[in-house]
Amino acid sequence: MANNNSGFSSSFGAIMAAAGSAIGLGNIWRFPYICGKYGGGAALILYLFFVFFIGMTLLLSELTIGRRTGHTPMKAYEALQPKRTMWRYVGLAGLITCFLILCIYLVISGWTLNYFWESVSGQLLGVADGDFAGHFAAFAASPVAPVVCLVVFAVLTLVIILGGVQNGIEKVSKILMPVLLVLVLMLCVRSLTLPGASKGLAYLFNPDFSKLTWEGVLAILGQALFSLSVGMGVMIVYGSYIPKNDNLFKSAMWITVCDTAIAVLAGVAIFPAVFAFGQDPAGGPGLVFNVLPVVFNSMGAVGSIVFGGAFFLLLAVAALTSAISLLEALTAWGADYGKKRSLSAILLTIVSCALAVLAAYSFDGGILNSYKLGDMSLFDWLDKLTGSYLPPVCALLTIIFFGWFMKKDSIMDELSNHGTLPTPWFKVFYSFLARFVAPAALLLVLLGSVFQAEFEVSTVLIVIALVLYFFVLPLGVAYVAKDKGRKNVLWYFLSIVLTPLFALLMLIALGDSGEKHRQRLIDDEHIRMKARESYKSSIAKE
Repeated sequence: MANNNSGFSSSFGAIMAAAGSAIGLGNIWRFPYICGKYGGGAALILYLFFVFFIGMTLLLSELTIGRRTGHTPMKAYEALQPKRTMWRYVGLAGLITCFLILCIYLVISGWTLNYFWESVSGQLLGVADGDFAGHFAAFAASPVAPVVCLVVFAVLTLVIILGGVQNGIEKVSKILMPVLLVLVLMLCVRSLTLPGASKGLAYLFNPDFSKLTWEGVLAILGQALFSLSVGMGVMIVYGSYIPKNDNLFKSAMWITVCDTAIAVLAGVAIFPAVFAFGQDPAGGPGLVFNVLPVVFNSMGAVGSIVFGGAFFLLLAVAALTSAISLLEALTAWGADYGKKRSLSAILLTIVSCALAVLAAYSFDGGILNSYKLGDMSLFDWLDKLTGSYLPPVCALLTIIFFGWFMKKDSIMDELSNHGTLPTPWFKVFYSFLARFVAPAALLLVLLGSVFQAEFEVSTVLIVIALVLYFFVLPLGVAYVAKDKGRKNVLWYFLSIVLTPLFALLMLIALGDSGEKHRQRLIDDEHIRMKARESYKSSIAKE
């Protein structure tokens, strides 16, 4: 077991915890927008195919690795391939990805906490002229408020982790996941009863295959693959907590169903309301912090306080369950190497908060925003790495290990619970999906990120830099050096050569993407202006 806890006590607890990890902010603010933009029902059908055949394959492979070994990623790879120690660096890369995602999550989660409080306290009702874009900009640029919010969120996450696997993560997940479902259903009911809500449903569900472009296929595939928290080691850790008599295939299926259901329901809760009040559909923070507050205020005081508060509480709960899994994966890593669990959790929280504070200060208008890495702030840099590059690379290497280097008999034994469960699906899963389809899909997503429609030089250079620094360096050490003395010398030499090259490539790459980043800011401001004009128009009509 990855730490001194005994793991999850029940199948239900394991599914709720893993589903909580998978259901994050992307389910609520990205999935509905992607579906609507790329053909509604056509995109949804394609998403369901991708998530159940490819995404679930990745999820099941990570759960199997975790439960088979009872370890966190680095030790899990070592246990399964003791003679090929370079695979442990794949586990390390996943944990680095996990840490960086946690830092970004703390910043955004702090924003959701602030907006929840401002909604229930009625402060959002007092925003002058409905300028929510300006209101958010002022909040994000504050030197105090964002930091206080992210620290409060981090402490809340830490307290749950310190409670352990059963008394902390599992118990809280059994409460928060039903709460999340109730909140999203309540918002769905309200959204569907608004005049003009049918336009939002049509945007979300009417199939329009003419909008299903190649760019859309890649976006849908990427969302399906990474909606399940694969590629960062979290599901390997949670897999190590799943009871040995549980049916892993059924657990993976239920996790996928829960994740997909919440994503679809979030779309039903959001877009009928957006269209009912004449707002432009959007995705990401622009939707959550600029557009939706206009919608909730248009419902009057009750709508802003009750439904606005419920929505931001929904966001906070989704963010919390994901942050719990991220911090737990890192904490378990320390415990797996003999470190005291509570001390590991506290130190990791402090370090992640420190980086999160720097990221928050580097956001637009922040006190560190003038310090750029190639015309991009630290926040944008971390967001780009964790959103487009690190997870697909780590997930690709994980599924290659699972399909080509892990023993087939071990996989079969684990999935059949030592031969006690029927597995008629195993041949298709292992020989077709895990070995060929899933790796090809991940490679497609990764290449799609690199060779975008604009053929950005920045993305190519970023991928080259990441491969050089995180994989060529450790793999070169593992392969070339045979004894410890030579390994230390080679590591030193490669570090001297590759570290400045890595830094140079990243600076050039991020500088190349600076112009496109500025254009996105201009586009965001255009959306904000339209939202303000719509709000003023609705006030004038009243």
